[in-house]
Amino acid sequence: MISTINEEPEPSDTSLAAPVAAVFRALGEPARLSILRHLFTGEHSVRELTDHLGLAQSTVSAHLACLRDCGLVRPRTVGRSSRYSVADPARLAALLAGADELVHGPGADAASCPHLEAR
Repeated sequence: MISTINEEPEPSDTSLAAPVAAVFRALGEPARLSILRHLFTGEHSVRELTDHLGLAQSTVSAHLACLRDCGLVRPRTVGRSSRYSVADPARLAALLAGADELVHGPGADAASCPHLEAR
């Protein structure tokens, strides 16, 4: 059974472990998370994201490709370019809000966890 945000997860159900971990891996890169958070302000082109975030165009494009392939953002073709938006704003907003709460509570030490250092 799939639990909702207000339900406790089924402790014996491990069928979603890999896909959920993949979503967290996609969100686990700071630049991708910054891109996703900025897309909550509205639809943006690669150029607009590049200008706002101060990242190289190739970096933004690569991160958008990952977010797109993971189903977290959706492109819309406009002429010869694409504009990106958050694929499921309500669910992703809830997930990010929950993560923000964890950072100020039980997950406050995650940023300094030696097991999460870059590999």
